[in-house]
Amino acid sequence: MAQAPLIALAAGGTGGHLFPAEALSHALRERGARVVLITDERAVEYAGDFPAEAVHAVPAATPSGRSPIRMAAAAIVLAKGVFAARRVLKQVKPAIVVGFGGYPTVPPVLAASLLGIRTMVHEQNAVIGRANRFLAGRVDVIATGFSEVGGLSETAQAKCRQVGNPVRPAVVAAVSPYPEPGTGVVELLVFGGSQGARVMAETVPPAVKLMSREEIARLHIVQQARTEDEERVRGIYAGLGLRAEIAPFFKDLPTRMARAHLVVARSGASTVAELTVIGRPSILVPLPGSLDQDQAANAAVLEKAGGTVRILQPDFTPRRLATELSDLLAAPSRLTTMAANAKSAGIPDAADRLARLVIETAGL
Repeated sequence: MAQAPLIALAAGGTGGHLFPAEALSHALRERGARVVLITDERAVEYAGDFPAEAVHAVPAATPSGRSPIRMAAAAIVLAKGVFAARRVLKQVKPAIVVGFGGYPTVPPVLAASLLGIRTMVHEQNAVIGRANRFLAGRVDVIATGFSEVGGLSETAQAKCRQVGNPVRPAVVAAVSPYPEPGTGVVELLVFGGSQGARVMAETVPPAVKLMSREEIARLHIVQQARTEDEERVRGIYAGLGLRAEIAPFFKDLPTRMARAHLVVARSGASTVAELTVIGRPSILVPLPGSLDQDQAANAAVLEKAGGTVRILQPDFTPRRLATELSDLLAAPSRLTTMAANAKSAGIPDAADRLARLVIETAGL
């Protein structure tokens, strides 16, 4: 009996890359394919529950900063990663290698290209990341989350196929009708990931303090806060007599998103995808400082669709946020419209679309 085809996924670094890879793995395994994950040593500890028959770690590094010494050191690590990935690929013999961006993707995809194995990358953001841009000329297909992706050459654009951003099964399971707030309690969900929770802790509680007593009485807040900010945030809300749940991490974030009337968050590709699949209005604050400004581009797409209020971080002050929150509480029909607009921008079957494209590109 012939063995089922094997597909290698290359992802690591952050949940933003691992989550869509996890969703694709579920979709591929449902189709009878076997899956292995190739990641970097840092991500191995986070990949323990990844739906794959094996997880292989190879060296990877990010060439960042302007120091020639650090750039050279990263290049050496990446070269070691390519040789290590070649050994893994010769051992497992995949039909295709699919990368999800970030520098942990580079060694496996580059090694596959050198070995003549079919390759694909998935770009989650509205602007292509540096690792995927580096690989764009070598891969057979570029799958995209958004209909338009900035930063690509004409040659690379010709390889693009939009499939959307795959979301985890837990997100699809959480999909439910928008709970229209009317003039009642408004569930406000605030989170920002490891790089975004600090600005939320510094801005959201002072913004709420600026609101009227009547407005505060309508709020129920669920907020992610770093351990060092947790007690301070909890104390501010308690002093306002406000019902709030504060924690450094929520395992059931998709369920909480579905319960929310409004979400305040960063605009990573996974967050934007989950907001559109579940269909919830948001205030998005793009992470500043990235070379590609990918989060600003992601939020701009949802803003254009009418599903979010985009506030760049320099403008994300307590006064500005308090004004936005007050305006939305006063116009619940606007929240309902934003929810519908967000939902209209979603691609809930993105994992299935990507799985079909992977199988087609692999010639299976």
